[in-house]
Formats: sequence, structure tokens, C-alpha cells
Amino acid sequence: MADSFRIALAQSNPTLGDLEGNAELARRAWEAGRGAGAQLVALPEMFVTGYNAQDLALKRAFVAEAEFRLRELARACADGPALAIGGPQRAPEGLFNAYYLARGGRLELWARKRHLPNMRVFDEKRVFDPGAGGAGAVAEFDGVRIGAAVCEDAWHEDVARELAEAGAGILLVANGSPYERGKAGQRRRLMADRVAQTGLPLVYLNMVGGQDDQVFDGDSFALNPDGAEAFRMPAMEEALETVELRRGEKGWRAAQQEVPERPGDVELDYRAMVVAVRDYARKSGFERALLGLSGGVDSALAAAVAADALGPDAVRCVMLPSQFTSAESLEDAAAVAGALGCRLDTVPIPDACAAAADALAPVLGGPLPGVAGENVQSRMRGLLLMALSNSCGELLLSTGNKSEVAVGYATIYGDMAGGYNPLKDLYKTRVFEACRWRSAQWREWMRGPSGEVIPRRVIEKPPSAELRAGQKDSDSLPDYGELDGILEILVDGDGSIADCVAAGFDRDTSARVEGLVFAAEHKRFQSAPGTRLTDRAFWLDRRYPIVNRWRDAGLGADEAPGESEDG
Repeated sequence: MADSFRIALAQSNPTLGDLEGNAELARRAWEAGRGAGAQLVALPEMFVTGYNAQDLALKRAFVAEAEFRLRELARACADGPALAIGGPQRAPEGLFNAYYLARGGRLELWARKRHLPNMRVFDEKRVFDPGAGGAGAVAEFDGVRIGAAVCEDAWHEDVARELAEAGAGILLVANGSPYERGKAGQRRRLMADRVAQTGLPLVYLNMVGGQDDQVFDGDSFALNPDGAEAFRMPAMEEALETVELRRGEKGWRAAQQEVPERPGDVELDYRAMVVAVRDYARKSGFERALLGLSGGVDSALAAAVAADALGPDAVRCVMLPSQFTSAESLEDAAAVAGALGCRLDTVPIPDACAAAADALAPVLGGPLPGVAGENVQSRMRGLLLMALSNSCGELLLSTGNKSEVAVGYATIYGDMAGGYNPLKDLYKTRVFEACRWRSAQWREWMRGPSGEVIPRRVIEKPPSAELRAGQKDSDSLPDYGELDGILEILVDGDGSIADCVAAGFDRDTSARVEGLVFAAEHKRFQSAPGTRLTDRAFWLDRRYPIVNRWRDAGLGADEAPGESEDG
């Protein structure tokens, strides 16, 4: 009976739907783990398909090919350590999110996910059937008994308890858990509950990489029964590392390793945006990106993210000045592009806008009115940027922040045009914070240069869309500090106007912001996908009807009209 056991954890980045490529990634991880002397090489949840496969998993041909790739993989990895890997399983009793064990050339079912998440970005109950518990999820390796749980199952007491009762000495949790600001602490608290409950060490393995709006942050770790963290892998990075577990008088313990300091939220948010752009481009077949660079803070941050994701040589910045564009904005756009080392093209739009106005004049009986005329400028920029994207094969990034996306302070088919929006879940106040951080910090994972890549003047000047003379965002919106505070209550917290007032915000301002949020739903429905940073990002986390006449009357939950006493 072995007194030590080494698990190689492959914190890897699959591409959804690339079944052959993902199986090859798994095979390479297995070879690396074999070279490191591991007895078990583990990969994350649903790795062979990529995650979250959504309705792809309902296609029988998709599941059949995934199972074929898994069987092939088992044969290729026959001579060496066991391989644990997630994938779908279709059986007579249903379709399951399964975790497999490949050893000796054969593929064995290890565990089926029982607790199917059905909140936020997850909708697994409409795709998979729940698995059953029991001793089958405990596998033996030369006297070492390891119990496997799949992601959400470890958030519940019953699965861990049953694994311990079935004789497991070590818990292995395979995850496809996307990044959310502050989620790492929540994961550790819950896993600490599991080790306190069972008295067993726990190894938590998470996927890494971007998939549409979601970024899987890795950050895999091991906890000992006293709750102490014995091992941790880097966040947002592909890596393969080994954790050694040793048997003593009190059972199994993970050998203590140096645990690196975890980055702060600003850095993790920024890196999540970088990973999201890099993987969205790469996995969609783009090598280059472009964006409109206005001289403002949002497009400057998006340019920095793109340069760090793809490299400055792969990013085209385009300044599209109108007659309302200030000399300062022209200078600031040039300064940002120059500091980042990105190409900057200038395409003036006054003549194109005038041609559009002239074309419409006979129909309208005169010039374009107010806001319609302003929006033509934005839409002309969108048209020209899309034309460049089509002509040059470059991914167009849109640059609206969460504050603007929330209240509709953006032009549909104009500055909202694009294939991906890295800032979509970042409020304006956090945009300023991220700009300051990036200009003061540089990390090895950044492909862009160090130094003040976003000049202080860009961050400190009053924000403006520059669609009319002297325009400022504050003409139409509350100060961003106030606006973001209200939005955090109404959007992130699903709170009420009464909640905003209780937090110190003006009732009329709060009601106006709520009206803007509801009225902009149709814009968000047509907006580009963007990096998810919180658990209330616009898209799958927050689902509201487009047509909706309800507005908060300010009654509060306890004052809402209900049934009369006689029913």
C-alpha cells in the first residue's frame, strides 16, 4: 500500500468543439505528468468538449464523437499513469456531465455530476440529467482511494459526505468554474467546509481560458484537513504542476509548497479582459484586431487590453474625427497609440456624414434633427470600422463600458458595432482605476510595453462623446461616481429605488436611472458579447424582457399591494 501519491494537475485551456484538439492537449498533459512521476494526471470538467457546451451537448453526433475521442485517448495513454478527464456520457438512463478515468488502455466512468447548476450563466438542467451518488465515484490506485466530485457537487455537503463514507482518503474536484470578481474567496470557504466536514484533503482543479463571455481563471489549489492551503497554481495561466499527498498517522495530507500571493481584483479584472480578447480572437480564427480610438479613456483601455492580448503589431487603432472632435482628442489618441506601439489610421467623417444628411434631406424635408444627426456620426464610424474589419480580416472591438451599456448611452449600430467588447462588465469608475493600474504596472504576460501607456490627461479630462459642440457626458448623465453607485444597487443587486434612497442617493435621479436601464434592454439584446467579470454581467446573468412597462413605484417589497384579508 502506497504512502505517497502524486497527482499532476493540468490547468489547461480547451477550445469548445475542438474534440480532436482537446484530446491532443490531454495527451500532451498526460505525457508531461508521466515525465513528472505522477500516478494520476487530472484534467478539468468537460475538458474534451470544452465548457460550457450548452446545446451542443444535445446533439447526438457531438456526444458520440466526444466519447470516441475519449476511448482513443485511453488507448494512447495506456502505458503510464491514469488519466482523469471530463466529458459527456450518453447512457440508456440519460445524458450526463461525466468524469472519466482512463487506465490500462480502457475508459472507465468515474463520476457523474449530480447537482446541476441552473443559475447565472449555467443552465445545465435543460441539457443534462443528474447523476446518482454512491461508492462508484471512489477509485483505488494501489491502495490509495480517491473520491471524485464534479464542480457544483463539491458546493453541497451530500456528495463529499458519501465519498468519505465510501472510504475515500483524498477528494478530487474537477471544475469548469468561470471567473467572477471575489469568487476565489468563496471557493476556498466552501472547499474548507468540505475538508472540515470530511477530515480529508481536497484537490481543486479548475479550467483556464476564455470562452465567449466567460473566462475560466484556473487558480487551482489543495487544502489540508485543517483548512490550510498547501498548494496553489497561478490564476489565468495554463500550467501543469504536481501535488504530492502523503499518508501519515492522521491520514492523507498534501505536502506544503510555497503559496504565491494572489493578485488584487483590479489586476485580475484586467487580465480576464486580456485573456478574453486573446482567446475570443484565437478561437474564432482572428490574428488581428481593430478599434476606434477616440482620445477618450474607454477606447484607450480597450486598446491597451488588445495590445496586451495580441501584441501591438496586431492592433489597428482608427481615429475617425468629425467637426466636433477637439484638437486635444486628436493628440490624446496619437499619444495612446504611440505609447502602446499600435498602428493609428485617421479617417475623417464630415464628408460622409454630410452625404448621409443630403441623401435623407428630400425625405425629411430638411436637415437631420438633433440626436438623429448626432447618431449619424456614431453610425458612420461604425460603418467605416466594419468596412475595415471586413476588408482586412480584423476583429472589431467595441469599447463601451458597463455604465454606458446599462443606461443606453451608446448608439446601436454605431459605437456599439463590433465583434467583442472587453469592457462590457466594467463600470466607468473601474475603467479609470484599471487605466491607472495599467500605466503603473507591467507583467510578463502582457504583450504590450511598460510605462504610462494611457497618459494622465486621458484619464483626468471630462468624458465626452464629442457629437456636438461642448458636449460632456455630465450633460446627460449623473456624475459617474453617483451613476455607478445607483447601478450597482439596481443592476448588480437587483435593488429598488427605495434601496438607492436608503444608500443616500436622490430618489428622482435613481428613478431616472432605473428608467434608462429598462429602456436600453433592446440595445443590450443586440450588443456584442463581452468579458464577464461579475455575477451580474449583461447577457446570461441578467435576463429581462425587451418590452416592459413596469417601473418601480417606490412602494418597497413590504408595501406592495397584496391580497385582502378575505382573500
